[in-house]
Amino acid sequence: MWPAHFIFSLLFHVTSSLLREWIPDTNFNNASNWDKGKIPCKNDRILFQKDKRLSVFVEAPLDLMELHMPLDGEFILGHNAGFTPSDGQSEPGCERGGDITFKDPDQYKWYNPKYWKTSLSKVELKKDKYTFTLDEESVPCQYDDVSFPPGTSFHVDLGSDAQNINVKTVSLMNRKFTNSKDFDDYKQSKTGNLQFHGNGSIIVTNAKCEDKSGCECGNSDNHRRICYNLEQEFGNYCAELDCTNPFKPQGHCCEICGAVIYLKYDQKFDLEIYREQLINLFLDSDDAKGVRMSMTKIDKGRFSKQTYPSDAVPRIQIVLIDNATKSATQFAAQLAQEIMAGINSQGDAFGIVSAELQKSTNGVEQGRGSLGTGTISGIVIGVLLAAMFTGGLTFLCITGQISVQYCDWCQ
Repeated sequence: MWPAHFIFSLLFHVTSSLLREWIPDTNFNNASNWDKGKIPCKNDRILFQKDKRLSVFVEAPLDLMELHMPLDGEFILGHNAGFTPSDGQSEPGCERGGDITFKDPDQYKWYNPKYWKTSLSKVELKKDKYTFTLDEESVPCQYDDVSFPPGTSFHVDLGSDAQNINVKTVSLMNRKFTNSKDFDDYKQSKTGNLQFHGNGSIIVTNAKCEDKSGCECGNSDNHRRICYNLEQEFGNYCAELDCTNPFKPQGHCCEICGAVIYLKYDQKFDLEIYREQLINLFLDSDDAKGVRMSMTKIDKGRFSKQTYPSDAVPRIQIVLIDNATKSATQFAAQLAQEIMAGINSQGDAFGIVSAELQKSTNGVEQGRGSLGTGTISGIVIGVLLAAMFTGGLTFLCITGQISVQYCDWCQ
């Protein structure tokens, strides 16, 4: 049962957007961008795939023996950076030199969770140890702010399909775009055209979630694409599970061990307030034993046959996983039962109409109780925890002939 002082602390709160930051770059001085795993030395034969279109940031002066450039691309030169002919003299680690090739930039796909990180505030960082992110929500959602780090070059594959990718804002090259017109103009520029590849279109809406019960991430149509990219990246992405009756939460690529609660709610329900209550009362305690939680809004059309609730209307999905996500489901299941007991006694104060519980254990447990006009029943589910600076810049563009350009955002 929840203490009374928590029950009456319901302040209006609308779900805020998250800041999603792009991780990979196409910097010349990043060893991971080269097939040999090292930065080219002065006696190397440097190869760029001629049919690849890309932008490359050069941080430091380079001595070059031989450079094969792409047919369409650009070098962005940092302070004091430039190209000079190599003297051909031997030096430690570069006695004879050899062929070294810049990796394919098309590997960096928008819908690969590996290439995104979420920037959290101090308050969000405190909650982060109690939560985990479903695979669909590991790439930018429709109300998120997207940022590409300044002082670097990058390349993003938006996919082969002509689809819209909705985000709130886009920040790059010391600029922040809050509408699609300005961003489309930038994307049509020489640099923008090299940074964003594919048929997908980024739609900058500057819209925020106005529904206090939460908003869908908006990536459900790309679920298979996200899971495919994870499988390609990590091979056998889904781990083998030891629990009985594992299940796949909505928005996740793999089955998990744990528990899930589906909530039906009314106009009083506030997702962020309820999330905070669960963290304060259940997850932030010794009894939680490292259990982590995901809480998302699920549309009625997205329920699979495996996890189809008895009354398919928009729900809040609460997924609980143990610290040992492969097998142990004891603590997640116990915590889920405690949350259900709290809902049964005082859920109406939070705008919860009914709840359904499903858990992966050594046997299927189901029970029913009443909550207002709804029911509290038992179902089955569990979860896997799947988942550079700024300064003046100069352009060296290669489009058949070399030219040098200066730009406003380089100042």
